[in-house]
Amino acid sequence: MAISQVNFYSKALKREVTFNALLPIDRTEMFGNVNTEGRPLKSLYLLHGYSGSYLDWLSLSRIREISDKYNLAVFMPSGENNFYLDDIDKGELFGEYIGNELVMFTRKMFPLSSKREDTFIGGLSMGGYGAIRNGLKYSDNFSRIIALSSAIITYRIAGISNDYKDEVADYKYYRRIFGDLHQLLGSDRDPEALIVDLIKAEVEIPKIYMACGTGDFLLDVNQKFYEFLVSKNVNVIYRETNGDHSFGFWNEYIEKAISWAICDRDN
Repeated sequence: MAISQVNFYSKALKREVTFNALLPIDRTEMFGNVNTEGRPLKSLYLLHGYSGSYLDWLSLSRIREISDKYNLAVFMPSGENNFYLDDIDKGELFGEYIGNELVMFTRKMFPLSSKREDTFIGGLSMGGYGAIRNGLKYSDNFSRIIALSSAIITYRIAGISNDYKDEVADYKYYRRIFGDLHQLLGSDRDPEALIVDLIKAEVEIPKIYMACGTGDFLLDVNQKFYEFLVSKNVNVIYRETNGDHSFGFWNEYIEKAISWAICDRDN
């Protein structure tokens, strides 16, 4: 297992950025799997949550063990607190960085498969939203989306008044990140709208794995998005069990989701 911290100049963000990489390139036979050294690796772009960093998954989860077990390259970038969206005014294109630039850069730097079917995106909370939005926005790059306790807050903040405030942030923050909140629904920041656009264009929609704990404050928006996906006949797995908004839940379901992505098992 190789663990790397990589710095490079991002054209999308117009500055140097840092991400962590897990690469099971020195993998021996273990966990009952055959050593596949020499084959291009499947890859997962794994996003952190609000107020987190590119260190979170490596520090707080079992992702190193899971990467090794499934012979999967995992890349963990920083989205800061920008919901992995483009800020045109500031010239910080987090969506383009996560959904396209980072994928192309890592494919040049590491022994990765360039096939869509071998490339996945996932995340928790804010990163779950980022995985859904950018997995759909850049569906040519990703075949599967892993969305844990996703902050699909478009349902809550569309059209809010300027005195709005919740447990995460206030109107000014959401206005800066998501743009005109009265125009949010139907935009490319609205996951429902992205699904509708892909259906209209007759483009293959990435398969989606969702999971949320019954004690999570984001349960309602996850249920609502799942119901929408079912209504549109999107290929989606949804798991709802005891758990809250914590790594206790995410540690359990990140492996289940990766097993689904790699082995096509419904866990």
